[in-house]
Amino acid sequence: MAKPLFLLCLLACAGAAAAAQQAPALSLEQAVSRVQHDTGGTILAADLQHRGKRVEYRIKVLTPDGHVRVLAVPADAAPAAADSTKTPPGNGAGNKEKH
Repeated sequence: MAKPLFLLCLLACAGAAAAAQQAPALSLEQAVSRVQHDTGGTILAADLQHRGKRVEYRIKVLTPDGHVRVLAVPADAAPAAADSTKTPPGNGAGNKEKH
C-alpha cells in the first residue's frame, strides 16, 4: 500500500517541478516595455506563442521611422537582458510594412 502512495507523491512532485520550469521569467508587460524602450516605437499588438518547448512573446511595433516590425522576445529571457528583442534570423521579408 505504501508503494503506490510513494509513486503518487513522486508524480505530483515531478508535475510541480515541470510547472515551475514552464513559468515565464519575463511577463508580457515587461517584454512590451522592453521593446517600446529599445525601439522608441508604438506597440500595435502583443501575444504569447508556443514554439515547441519554447515560449516567446511576439510584439508588433510601429517604429519612429514608420516601419512595422514584429519582434520575438523569449519568455524565459532575464528581464535585464538587452539583446533579446532582436528579430529572428531570416531575410526579414514580411516583417516590415511601410506606412
